[in-house]
Amino acid sequence: MYNLRRLVVLRELKHRGTLAAVASAMSYSPSAVSQQLTLLEAEVGAPLLEREGRGVRLTPQAEILVARTEKALRELERAEAEIAESLRETSGVIRVAAFQTAMLALMPVALTWLRENHPRIRVEATQAEPDTSLPGLLTRDFDLVIDETFPGHARPARHAEFEHHLLGEDAMRLAAPAPVGSLAELADHPWVMEPAGTPARAWATGVCHAAGFEPDVVHVSADMLVHARLVEEGHAVAFLPDMLWFDRTPGLFLDGSAGHVRTVLATVRAGAGEHPLIRAFLTAIRHAIDARAARTG
Repeated sequence: MYNLRRLVVLRELKHRGTLAAVASAMSYSPSAVSQQLTLLEAEVGAPLLEREGRGVRLTPQAEILVARTEKALRELERAEAEIAESLRETSGVIRVAAFQTAMLALMPVALTWLRENHPRIRVEATQAEPDTSLPGLLTRDFDLVIDETFPGHARPARHAEFEHHLLGEDAMRLAAPAPVGSLAELADHPWVMEPAGTPARAWATGVCHAAGFEPDVVHVSADMLVHARLVEEGHAVAFLPDMLWFDRTPGLFLDGSAGHVRTVLATVRAGAGEHPLIRAFLTAIRHAIDARAARTG
């Protein structure tokens, strides 16, 4: 039987790309990673890595092993969930990644609910955008990611690896320093948007194209608070989510008449949704969403 720890090292190399990254993630030295892979090759009796430029790639035999290792890890995850379910009190550590406005508007309320209802659960929260945090589910850097999708910009389906839990929708409103009649009136205004290549940027640009113009993106930031500040001071226009106004009244014009929304999801590894820690956190985050809805009416 192949050594599971060595199989995990090979799987990490598949997802992280370099021996150095695997070593850092697993607290090994690069030489120890190489040694584990060499031993695994001896067990398998076939090469597992091929040189590709300055790096390496997995051989077809290695890809077979990784696919089977993924299935084995999912089964072990289900076993972990069943054992946790059999215990009287839910306890343990859950590592969560959330995009900025979810971290601001929802996470503190969810943490308070968990502290009061499940005091033995430890949540380790990281602010990260989905494009970087979703791969962290596969490498097990995170256990749950609060994700967002935009109309017409769904993420590529990965049904075998992820499962998604709908949390709700969040309105995306046109934001300007003063009232405007339509989006087309802002064709000549400077815009602030998220970085190029992000789903939010692609969606916002697409909305402007549909209105008949190319937006003049003068300012770029992944920070929605920066967007709001630039709009409030009259330096830009933007699309801003309702979730941003978690603790204050906006000092700018917001128009939601177009009905644009983003969908908010909780994404976990396939098979992990029934783990008591995941279920408890989902209950907490939904409580936070309900509490916010009650405040905003």
